[in-house]
Amino acid sequence: MVKRNTSKKNLQEIMQEEGLCKDDLLNYLRQMLEIRYFEETVYELLGKNLIKGASHLYAGEEAVAVGAISALRDDDLITSTHRGHGHCHARGDSLAKTPQEKQEHLNKMMAELCGRATGYCKGRGGSMHIADVERGNLGATGIVGGNIPVATGAALAVKMQNQDRVVLCFFGDGASNTGNFHESLNLASVWNLPVVYIVENNLYGMSVPFAKASKLPDVAARACAYGIPGEVVDGMDVLAVRAAVRKAVERARRGEGPSLIECKTYRWFGHSRSDPCVYRTREEEEQWKKCDPIVVLEERMKAESIATEEEILDVERRAATAIKTATDFALNSPLPHPSELYQDVYAPSKTTAADIEAERQLRQRVRSDPSMRQIPYWQAINEALREEMDRDPRVFIMGEDVGIYGGAYGVTRGLIEDYGPERVRDTPISEAIIGGAAVGAAMAGMRPVAEIMYVDFTPLAMDQIANQGAKNRYMFGGKTIVPMVIRTEGGTGRSIAAHHSQSLEALWLHFPGIYVVMPATPYDAKGLLKAAIRDDNPVMFIEHKMLYKVQGPVPEGDYLIPLGVADVVREGSDVTVVAYSRMRYRALEAADILAKEGISVEVIDPRTLKPLDLETIVNSVKKTGRLVGVTEAYKTGSFISELFTLVNEVAFDYLDAPMVRVAGADVPIPMSEPLEAAAIPSTEQIVAAIRSIL
Repeated sequence: MVKRNTSKKNLQEIMQEEGLCKDDLLNYLRQMLEIRYFEETVYELLGKNLIKGASHLYAGEEAVAVGAISALRDDDLITSTHRGHGHCHARGDSLAKTPQEKQEHLNKMMAELCGRATGYCKGRGGSMHIADVERGNLGATGIVGGNIPVATGAALAVKMQNQDRVVLCFFGDGASNTGNFHESLNLASVWNLPVVYIVENNLYGMSVPFAKASKLPDVAARACAYGIPGEVVDGMDVLAVRAAVRKAVERARRGEGPSLIECKTYRWFGHSRSDPCVYRTREEEEQWKKCDPIVVLEERMKAESIATEEEILDVERRAATAIKTATDFALNSPLPHPSELYQDVYAPSKTTAADIEAERQLRQRVRSDPSMRQIPYWQAINEALREEMDRDPRVFIMGEDVGIYGGAYGVTRGLIEDYGPERVRDTPISEAIIGGAAVGAAMAGMRPVAEIMYVDFTPLAMDQIANQGAKNRYMFGGKTIVPMVIRTEGGTGRSIAAHHSQSLEALWLHFPGIYVVMPATPYDAKGLLKAAIRDDNPVMFIEHKMLYKVQGPVPEGDYLIPLGVADVVREGSDVTVVAYSRMRYRALEAADILAKEGISVEVIDPRTLKPLDLETIVNSVKKTGRLVGVTEAYKTGSFISELFTLVNEVAFDYLDAPMVRVAGADVPIPMSEPLEAAAIPSTEQIVAAIRSIL
C-alpha cells in the first residue's frame, strides 16, 4: 500500500494551507457518507432485483471523487467511468446551492439507476452511463478507458474557446493499459490541454491484480513519457487528494497543460455485485478497511476538536435520511413508456419543406446552366470547409497531415496558411483520439471536422465514434448534442490493396445515432459537407479517392443540400437503378448503353445513406416495377442488401421481377490492377443485371 501521509500535518495546518473551514470538512464528510450509503443501498436493491443490470460500486473510493471535485469551479467539466456514482454525486452536490437542490440531485441519481423516467438520463443510461451534461458532467461510459479521449476533446474545446475552465477525467487502473490512455495523454501533452487525468488505482482490473498487468507499480510513473507531471497520492485521504488535484487544476488553468494523478485506493465490493472477490484475501481487505476514508476523517476531526461526536452523528443521520428519501422517490417514480423508445436518438432536423424545394430547383439550374463554373471535387470540399470556418468560429479541422500536406489527396491544402494551426490541427497517427477528441470537443461547444485518412482506418476509432459519439445523446436522455463530422475516403482504383481500398459504409449504417453521407459530384460534395457541419448529429462523410479530380458544375457562394434527399439523376420508365458514390457514374454509363436499345433506365443517387430518402426510391419502383442496386462495397451485408429489405417491406406488390444486387466481390481488395478491377462492379455487369430482369 502507498505510504500514508495523514499524520504529517494536523488538520488545522491543512485547513489553513487549503483555505478550508470546519464547514468544508463537514461537507466533505457528508458527501462521502452519502456516496457510501448510496452504494450500500444500490447493493441491496440489486439483490432484490429492484435495480437491473450491472452496477459497479464506488464504496471505499469516496475520498477520490469528493477530494478531487472540491478543487473545481462550477463551470469546470468532468468525465467519468463505469464506476461513476461517486463522481456524479460529488459533482452534482457541489453545484446544488440549496438543501432542496441537493436532494433533487440524489433523487435523479437513484431514479436513473432504477431505470425510471425521472432519472438524469430518463432511465436510458443507468448505472454505467449516468451523466448530467447540462451542468458539466459529460458522462460515464461502460467502455474501459472510453471517456479518456472525450475528456481530452472537451479540454481542446475549452482551450480553443479561450476559456480558463479545466476538465477532470476519472478512470481506473485497468484503463491505463488501453490505447485510449496513451493516445489521449500524448495528444493532451502535445497540445498543452487543460485536463487533469485521475487514475483511481484500486489494485485490480476486474480480478487481475495491477501488479500482473503492469511492470511499473505506479501508473503515475508513465507521465514522464509525455513530459507532464505525475503524482501518486493517498486515495483514502480526501484532503490529500484535494491538495494534489487543486495544484494540478491551478496549473492547467494557468495554461501549463495536463497532469496525471494516481490515487491509490480500494473498493469495498467486488468489480460488480456478482463478483465474489475470491482473488482478494480477507486479511488484505481488513488492512485496507482500517484506512476507511470516512472513519479516518471523522476520527481526525474529533481528535483535533474540530467537530464533536454529536456533530458527526448529525451528519451521518442527515446523509442516511437523504439516501432513504432518494430511494423512496426512485422506487415510486414511473418507468419510461415504450412509446418514448425512439426519442432523442438524433437531434431534431432543421430542414424544412422549403429547403428541400429550394435545393431541388438549384439542382435543376446546375444541370441546365452550361455557363456555370466547373471545379473539381476536391476543391468543392475545400470551399465548403472554408465557407463554414468563415461563417462559424466553432468549426475547426483536425486529423493526420491536414496542415501543410493537405490531408489525404490534398483536400485541405492551403487552409492552415489561412486559418492557422489552432483551427487546422495536425494530429498524431492516433485514430481513436481523433474520433474521441471530436466527440468531447463537440459536446463542449465546438463543431469539429475530423479527418481519418482512409475509411479502412475508421474501425480503429469505432469505440469512440460509435459507442461515445453516436450513443451519448440518447444514453444521456437527449440532453446533449454531438455536432461532429468525420471526413474519410474509401474505394478502389489506385492499386493500394486491402488495407486502403475498402468501402465500409455498411459498418457505420449499423449504429443508431450517426448519419452516413456519400457524395458523388462536386456539387453534392460541397452542399452536403456544409449541411453536415451545421447538423447537430455525428456524420460519417465518406468520399471516394477516384472522384477528387472529377470536374462538375458548382454554384458560387453558400448553398446547402439537405441530408436525406435523394437525387433522381436520370429519369426512366423500365427499371430503377440505385447507385451512389463512384458507382453513380457507372450506372449512368449503363443507362446510356441501354438507351440505344430502347431501354429506359431511371438512376437514383441516394446521396445520404442515412438518413435515407426511401420515399423517392419506392416511388420510382412503383413506376418501373424493377430494381437494381449497385455498390462498390462487399455484397454480404452491404447497404444495397438493407435497401432491398426496406423496399420489400413497403413495395413488394409493385415488383415485377426479383431485385438484383451488383456489388463488390467478397474478397479482400487485391493490389494487382486486373484483380482489383474484377473485384468491383463494371459497367458491363450493371448492363447485364438490368437485362436479366427485363
